Amino acid sequence: MAKTKKVLKIKKATKKEIEEIKSIFLENYPDSVTELEYRNLYELLISVMLSAQCTDKRVNIITPALFEAYPDPISLANADLDQVKSYLNTCSFFNNKAKNLIKMAQSVIENYENEIPLERDELVKLAGVGQKTANVVMIEYAGANLMAVDTHVYRVAHRLGLSDAKTAIKCEEELSKKFKTDLHLLHQAMVLFGRYKCKALKPECEGCFMEAHCKTTQTFKV
Repeated sequence: MAKTKKVLKIKKATKKEIEEIKSIFLENYPDSVTELEYRNLYELLISVMLSAQCTDKRVNIITPALFEAYPDPISLANADLDQVKSYLNTCSFFNNKAKNLIKMAQSVIENYENEIPLERDELVKLAGVGQKTANVVMIEYAGANLMAVDTHVYRVAHRLGLSDAKTAIKCEEELSKKFKTDLHLLHQAMVLFGRYKCKALKPECEGCFMEAHCKTTQTFKV
């Protein structure tokens, strides 16, 4: 007879704990912003698109030359695909990302008069821009009260009992409902906390300011 796999049930955070977790994050990361380097909305969108399954550090190495070669949507829309790929070849999934960058720029010219739209419902119409990417852009550039869930936010949310969702989108919904306000700050706080403290492997648990609220040391992947 096959053995039944035991599933660990994580205790959910109470309303009181949620408020305490929110307060602790805001106290420890009061002015949290993205680590991506950009000078305008166009550069921010590209950087966020490139950061999917790639580190911010790597993106920041790639983008200076890319932005110099293609400083605006018009130059990128008319770019040679192989040339764009050559700038991105150290980035994960650079072939698809290069195609999407050009298509994104072409759409911006055709549909938005050369200006990157600053509305989530319009951003997601662009090639290579999903809900998470759109949310991150809106959070960073406009301070929008939105939550975006990457692998770090997903992991932290589960470890703190804030979510038991099986998908990033569902996790985003749960966090937005529970936190309600200051979502733009909380998103980046959870990113930084997950990136440098509550890491997937070898999390720095000793002396962690969230120790009292941690429900598990189990590793989660999105």
